[in-house]
Amino acid sequence: MLKLRHPFFNPLWRRVAVVVFTAAWGMVELFWGAELFWAIVFFGLSGVCAWVFLYDWQDVPEDQD
Repeated sequence: MLKLRHPFFNPLWRRVAVVVFTAAWGMVELFWGAELFWAIVFFGLSGVCAWVFLYDWQDVPEDQD
C-alpha cells in the first residue's frame, strides 16, 4: 500500500519533511479541527514514517522502483 522504501526518499531532508508534516497535520487535526480520529491516524502515520525513515533507513539504489 505505502511504498516507503523508494529512491525518492534517499535525501534526508525529504524524510524529515514527511515526518514533520504528518506530525504537524496531526496537531492541526487535534487542536484546530477537534478531530480525534484523524489526529490519531496522522500521529500513527508519523510514527511509522519516523521509524522507517529515520531509524531503520538504508539508501535504496536509484534503479529500484
